Amino acid sequence: MKYLKYALPAVTLFTFISFGFIRWDNNTSDDKDSKIDNEVLNTGLALESSGVSDKPDVGNAANKLPVYGHWKTFGTKDGLPSDHTYAVRIDGKRVWVGTHDGLAVYEDGKWRTYTTKDGLAHNGVIAIDVSKETGDVWIGTFGGLSRFSAGKFENFTQLNSGLANDLIYSVICDGKDVWVATGGGAGHYDTFAKNWEIFTEQNAPMHEPWTYGVCAGDGKIFIAAWGGGVIEYTKKTKHFRDYIDPDNEMEIDLLPDDGPVHDITTGTSWSNGILWVATYFGLSRYDGVHWKGYFDDDSGLASNFINFVRASGPVAYLCTDKGLSTTDGNSWITYNKNESNSDGKTIYKNYGRDSDSTANKSTKEVPLSPSIAHNFVLGVDVENGVIWVATEHGVSRGELLR
Repeated sequence: MKYLKYALPAVTLFTFISFGFIRWDNNTSDDKDSKIDNEVLNTGLALESSGVSDKPDVGNAANKLPVYGHWKTFGTKDGLPSDHTYAVRIDGKRVWVGTHDGLAVYEDGKWRTYTTKDGLAHNGVIAIDVSKETGDVWIGTFGGLSRFSAGKFENFTQLNSGLANDLIYSVICDGKDVWVATGGGAGHYDTFAKNWEIFTEQNAPMHEPWTYGVCAGDGKIFIAAWGGGVIEYTKKTKHFRDYIDPDNEMEIDLLPDDGPVHDITTGTSWSNGILWVATYFGLSRYDGVHWKGYFDDDSGLASNFINFVRASGPVAYLCTDKGLSTTDGNSWITYNKNESNSDGKTIYKNYGRDSDSTANKSTKEVPLSPSIAHNFVLGVDVENGVIWVATEHGVSRGELLR
């Protein structure tokens, strides 16, 4: 089974394909949107009733994926500083968006932009998180880490702090601690003690210091290391362990479900006791004991090339170069946009099995009008029935249909 083809350079993650504005079909009526949204909803409910869960067991959540519609896209014409968006984070009534030309915040129906002129470390913003303890916004950029607090920016770079590298791919807030994945290793900043720790191949089981993603869960930190799989750090013991693909193959997954599907990892996200691992060559799910791999030819994954993963409850949201996919490990929903207009489709796939181990697969495509801004998706966040999606051609907002 050939799952993997070519290893791509790390810079591809932030390479954009096309330029321009979102074009909306002015003839699309509310009645049409409502009809299509209802069809999407009814299709999801029908597939839900037909599926029977298989490993991994996610209990009552199986085949009950959230369905989103009423999509709306924002671009420069609406107030964004750039159509090229990298990251998005919901912050109560505000939404923060990282773009190629600054940090944007959406509040009360209006956009506001912050740039280096306001004190931001760099205008290229590729990662955002918000501290639940303080409300501070932490911003990862191409030129350092910024903290936005009380209306002011504080910047951390290699020159003025213990930051490992100024290229910040990922940032998370974990209590009083802030963790970053950078082009020169992972970093940990204690906001109380105001000191840094750096983790590279010198003091952690990494093949090289390039790290792409970081997440926290179950008293641990999980780092996505380029060429090094997943690095697990237990906070209490300060011990490391690594998870790599035992196949040691770049082009195929020789032995399925024996570990991460590939060592070129691009992101990690932990929720409900499950670790989801994104790579350029497929998706992995780890329950603490067993690994499970997913590919675009044996599941509902839109593409093996995954830029980012966000888990919420039992559902993983996957940003790929061919659309946004969601899954609970059995059922799948993918949102795609047409190339010629603002419409698209919602693709439902179920991969459950019945008690006789007979494959119970079903696929359904439903028109979606309008759809997400673009199929090259780099960021996603969900909260309280709302989803925001960052793409190379604008940021989109969707509403929960069920």
